[in-house]
Amino acid sequence: MTGHDIEGSLAARILDALLRENYAGLRRFIEQKTLRLPHRPVRLLQACPAFLSEFVVDPAQKLRLSDVFTTVHAVADPRDDTAAFERECLDALATAKLHLDARPAVHRRLARLPDELRTGPGTFYETLAAYNDHPVHPTGRSRAGLSMADLSRYAPEFAPSFPLRWAAVRNPELAGSPPGWWPGPSDVGLAPGLGVLFPVHPLAVRQVRERPGATLAPDPYLQVAPTLSMRTVAAAPLDHLKMPLPTATLGLRNRRTIMPGTLPDGALVERLLRDVLQREPALPVLLADEQTYGHAQDPLLGYLVRRFPPETARAHIVPIAALLAEAPDGGYVVERWDVEALFDAYLSALFSWNVTLFRYGIALEAHQQNVALVLGDAPLRLLVKDNDGALINTSRLRERLTPSPGADPRDLIDRRMTTSDDEALARVFVTITLHLCAAAPAFGLAERGLLPWRTGLSLIRERLDDALGPVDAFLRSRTLDADALPGKAMVTAGTLVDKARTGAADINKHYGPPGPNYLLDATCP
Repeated sequence: MTGHDIEGSLAARILDALLRENYAGLRRFIEQKTLRLPHRPVRLLQACPAFLSEFVVDPAQKLRLSDVFTTVHAVADPRDDTAAFERECLDALATAKLHLDARPAVHRRLARLPDELRTGPGTFYETLAAYNDHPVHPTGRSRAGLSMADLSRYAPEFAPSFPLRWAAVRNPELAGSPPGWWPGPSDVGLAPGLGVLFPVHPLAVRQVRERPGATLAPDPYLQVAPTLSMRTVAAAPLDHLKMPLPTATLGLRNRRTIMPGTLPDGALVERLLRDVLQREPALPVLLADEQTYGHAQDPLLGYLVRRFPPETARAHIVPIAALLAEAPDGGYVVERWDVEALFDAYLSALFSWNVTLFRYGIALEAHQQNVALVLGDAPLRLLVKDNDGALINTSRLRERLTPSPGADPRDLIDRRMTTSDDEALARVFVTITLHLCAAAPAFGLAERGLLPWRTGLSLIRERLDDALGPVDAFLRSRTLDADALPGKAMVTAGTLVDKARTGAADINKHYGPPGPNYLLDATCP
């Protein structure tokens, strides 16, 4: 693929997203499968399958980002942040070109790793996943404010390792006990008594140095490797470490610092999920332990220690985002296993877990990065982490479960995580569990010739139907029997239009026009 091919494909994906979200009423320019823009016509194709949209932009017509920018300027409100949008698109293009150059060498390095170094919750599959596009957001490769040199040194797709920096922080709030590999003051060149040591990502050093409540240590300590999220690193065989990163991904407003309240909130939701698993022991799910953290009421001074269960130590831990990635040994990651059997078992686990949670009034924002397959000698299980984006209907929860001390959602700091509206829960279930975790992989398998769409779709319908019982009539009506399905407006809310005008309390739960229900369509092969 050439640079022009990359730009044409990216431009088509961005226009697809803007049409899907109907940004600034863009759909009004559609006439007879043509998007009649002020400066040029754009051919549209009937989508087959109609995943999220009935039409897609024909990628073969040599579009350029300049066509996208001209379109946006023609329809944008003067208050829209078109400059940030353009930077995001250009960053995504530059990163995609960098990936094209770097991937062969990275794959050669990874191909030399013996199988035992590909297991456990390390970074092997995370690195491979980082070369894939986000299934919905077209500029997912953009990381605002970071240079290409920054990415080469610290981004997961380049499989680097680097030493962490540290800072002594005065009067922080702490939970849990730090792991044994945590440094002492002398390890990082500090005198004792200056405060509690917090990890600092090298890209955040300049900002942390300016914080009045922190003393940056002169010496680095602990060699780490980035995971798919980049701000989280593998620090030990069963430990990851999450730190603030001064960038934004999936939109300018999706900052990758750490808001202090997300740490206790995520820990509370994890405890709640463990209560559910105690009552539902047959569910094939493992949870990461996220009870150890610290923060100083500053988005750039915080950390989370993520501990993985011992069952993951010798298994292949494959994020859903990695299944469709190219493997360094040839083919795709998913082809290490029987594709149809694996997808079937995965869907069964995915829907049994998330439908059960829905009965308890819980919908997780557990997307492809936060759900992994645990593949070893035991039957397939899901590994779930990072629960601070959950949505909980507290009334529904109390009907099924008396919250234990420390796991009461009424104690959540972010009140946006609670609702009394099952429609809101269903939207999270559909846009995350159904769209991103089930249908997007099925669509990708079909695109790569690994599993026909009709087969993948049948598996989705059958496994969802298996999971839905007599008490799940509402969720069935919003999925298998729905006339249309909700979709997120990620580009609109994430970058172009501010919260005051979208009305989005949470930009990650802002929805655009509904799309076709692909679950009902049996016409596409």
